[in-house]
Amino acid sequence: MPVATQVPSPNCDVRPDGVAVDLLVIHSISLPPGCFGGGEVVDFFLNRLDVRGHPYFEGIAGLRVSSHFFLPRTGGVVQFVSCDMRAWHAGVSSWRGRDRCNDFSIGVELEGTDTEPFAVAQYEALVRLTLALRHIYPISDIVGHSDVAPGRKTDPGPCFDWTAYRQGVGA
Repeated sequence: MPVATQVPSPNCDVRPDGVAVDLLVIHSISLPPGCFGGGEVVDFFLNRLDVRGHPYFEGIAGLRVSSHFFLPRTGGVVQFVSCDMRAWHAGVSSWRGRDRCNDFSIGVELEGTDTEPFAVAQYEALVRLTLALRHIYPISDIVGHSDVAPGRKTDPGPCFDWTAYRQGVGA
């Protein structure tokens, strides 16, 4: 597994008994939207985002979300939640007739937006992370947040290069 900076988020709980982790969900996030490199995403996942820091933050105040991993544009890897636990990343979601994707998925957030290309370093980190996760878990599907929450979510968006990513992981 790639070396990850551990930053434990309280926004997680125990997965249901007997549920295999077989789905990888790719997201994108930036806080405020379109701004990169600050600590706001980390603060958001730790429930300590200063809502006075930007008008956008008032609309997300009180949300309790997380992901297993966050990949900043520099290509680093931050882990918020153990893969053995359920992170709160997909929300109301469904994949192949199964609801509650958080129960059986790992969530990876890329620092980005729907409207800007992702950094090469992020794709490199994502490929390494995906290969390591597939070595440990029986991941059979890799999808975007938009795939499990259509109409509600659009990330990782049209600028995510699925072809290059899938070639990198051999899918």
